[in-house]
Amino acid sequence: MNPGFIGYLANLCQVAEVAPGVAKSIVQELADQRQNLKLIASENYCSLATQLAMGNLLTDKYAEGIPLHRFYAGCDNVDAIEAYACEQVKTLFGCEHAYVQPHSGADANLIAYWAILQTRVEMPALRELDVKDPSKLSQDDWNAIRSKLGNQRLLGMDYYSGGHLTHGYRHNVSAMMFDAYTYGVDKASGLLDYDALEQQAKEVKPLILLAGYSAYPRAIDFRRLRAIADAVDAVLMVDMAHFAGLVAGGVFEGDYNPMLHAHVVTSTTHKTLRGPRGGLVMCASEFAEAVDKGCPLVIGGPLPHVIAAKAVAFTEANSPEFKTYAQAVQRNAGVLAQACVDEGLDVATGGTDNHLMLINVTGFGITGRQAESALRECGITLNRNSLPYDPNGPWYTSGLRIGTPGVTTLGMGESEMREIAAVLKLVLSNMTPNTIESGPNAGKLSKAKYSIDPHAHDEARARVTALLDRFPVYPELDLPFLLEHFGAS
Repeated sequence: MNPGFIGYLANLCQVAEVAPGVAKSIVQELADQRQNLKLIASENYCSLATQLAMGNLLTDKYAEGIPLHRFYAGCDNVDAIEAYACEQVKTLFGCEHAYVQPHSGADANLIAYWAILQTRVEMPALRELDVKDPSKLSQDDWNAIRSKLGNQRLLGMDYYSGGHLTHGYRHNVSAMMFDAYTYGVDKASGLLDYDALEQQAKEVKPLILLAGYSAYPRAIDFRRLRAIADAVDAVLMVDMAHFAGLVAGGVFEGDYNPMLHAHVVTSTTHKTLRGPRGGLVMCASEFAEAVDKGCPLVIGGPLPHVIAAKAVAFTEANSPEFKTYAQAVQRNAGVLAQACVDEGLDVATGGTDNHLMLINVTGFGITGRQAESALRECGITLNRNSLPYDPNGPWYTSGLRIGTPGVTTLGMGESEMREIAAVLKLVLSNMTPNTIESGPNAGKLSKAKYSIDPHAHDEARARVTALLDRFPVYPELDLPFLLEHFGAS
């Protein structure tokens, strides 16, 4: 029996003794993922070693602080694991400093923001006042510093152009921490206009020029962005949560590698990096002290069991095999994008440089929400996504976001990408929006409900099943055995 399966089974048996319904749902999730093709750009499959590293007594340990400087006794082993994880990150990305405690990418961004504010705003203000101990500040002086901290400018990519919620989106705390400004993409090309961005940066004069994306399909020229940041005395911060694996795997090099140009870089540890859910901050030494205060500045106690899983994943990412994987992710994305174009689908910017692409579905007379639901019904899991200048807004959307990290982990290649494109076309071209039957909008076309031709549905589902039968999710796990013993269907 496979060692990974033995560990997985032992874990489930322990869970089932206490909460059999939870064990059943875990097995059912495996069954569901074996039946549905994962094309969500922000999801992947981490190794069983990474998963199992999270299920142990490290979860019982409080470890506020950093290695060798904790506020709780008994952290020797946590120190060893966290220090090892940090060294693996520094080897992987070539950074001066690494902080592996953030629970998520959002936490990592908040820590980075406050580290920059403290380093570039609060500390200079304290030096100007000649104050060695901030606790001895007068209330008037502290209020003046707080005013400075709360009125700094952030310039990040517009959510609708592919930026993330934490990049200054008006409903996110990042837009409340900063006087937030956004830059977008060119309306005609869908690409970043660096000249326009430079002019905007000179007008805004932000403390932070933020780059990175959750839905932009092209490589970014970070050398150019650093030059823009330097020209306005801004900190260049890059959120590479989506493409960290492509950086780690050597796909993005030179001008396109943010590690060579940014002051501060944040990331998640899942997505293309193929680790557990979590966050990561890397920075120049200037910001290291403030970043290391992420706990208690933003997060509460670190999660030692997740840090252990990160350490495993970083070790895997430092292998030659991971570089091969990262290159395959990009190659598959390029093939899939071109295959979609060949099928007559409207691919934003005409293709992709990274792991994701956007498809405009309005040419089929449907919304992104309808397309997402119909594809899920046919065995393809992806998410609807706003397009730049999207008339349908963020709920219904005009687009779909598609990514190749997960299917590449399963071992799929170029021929499978072409098959996926054909199935996408099959479903999208055989569905129609339903008419609203009652209420004030009766007679109008729904943006949510739809119908799909049953023959197209059955054919698409069969073709997806054939793909997943050849490339099963976690093939080392004996699903029939688990279904039998834990009562899932």
